[in-house]
Amino acid sequence: MAQNPDIVPDSQHRGLVGRLPPKLRGFALLARFDRPIGWWLLFWPGAWGVALAGGGLARWDLIVWILVGSIAMRGAGCVYNDIVDRDLDAQVARTRARPIPSGLVSIRAAWAWLVLLALVGLVVLLQLDRLSAVVAVLSLAPVAAYPFMKRITWWPQAWLGIVFSWAMLVGWSDIAGTLGAPVWLLYAGSIAWVIGYDTIYALQDREDDALIGVRSSARRLGSHVCGGVAGFYALALLLWAGALWLVRPDPLALTALLPMAGHLAWQVTTLVPDDGDNALARFRSNRTAGLLLFAACFVVGTSSAL
Repeated sequence: MAQNPDIVPDSQHRGLVGRLPPKLRGFALLARFDRPIGWWLLFWPGAWGVALAGGGLARWDLIVWILVGSIAMRGAGCVYNDIVDRDLDAQVARTRARPIPSGLVSIRAAWAWLVLLALVGLVVLLQLDRLSAVVAVLSLAPVAAYPFMKRITWWPQAWLGIVFSWAMLVGWSDIAGTLGAPVWLLYAGSIAWVIGYDTIYALQDREDDALIGVRSSARRLGSHVCGGVAGFYALALLLWAGALWLVRPDPLALTALLPMAGHLAWQVTTLVPDDGDNALARFRSNRTAGLLLFAACFVVGTSSAL
């Protein structure tokens, strides 16, 4: 198949990635280096875990390592996902220009690229203590299963939540040395948050997904998608409030969640389900949402550690 330098419509194809030669650009696009929102969404839960456990200042180095690992492992996960989904991607307008279905990157080269990215992840793994390293390795099973979820369940976004929130367990356990109740509430809230924002993202593909039989929460919720997203966001805030309360049982601590609550409310009230550009903008705004919750976890976790 002839090489196609085109890119998927939601790519942020600019800067360094846009200047790369076509072949190298194909590898960058395969790892989604053109779309940093993905690794931001993978990174933030890990940073939340470190911050709420009280390590926001003393273990800034761990936060940096989690960022590096998020970039590498998100890239590896995208490569794996595209290898598995290459036939489905070829049938969807938004994804048929991806490097594998377009012929820009071969399957063999994609596997080699995946291994290289995984080696970067291994370097990050070696920076962790024993418990957090074991927790990190355990993430490989749900990561490997994720690409198949859209074929067997209407809620692949829930499985994505399990995967994309996992760094939180790693960060928390490295600081606290155990996995206590606060982190499980924080983790459950993150899963609800991921379901909400990935439902917004899936709105772009509803028509194509219906044609080829791919399931998603956006299709399942139908005309009730705004209410559904609002419900998942409300559940996330409730669970996060519980996590913060267990760390610092003070009503003042809960006010740290107000900026996050306001931002999520803005997403829901301004969401236009049938407007792909609107949905994509609301989805990408979750990078800011992640920062707002990091600030809340940092304030509560740091004050409790003093």
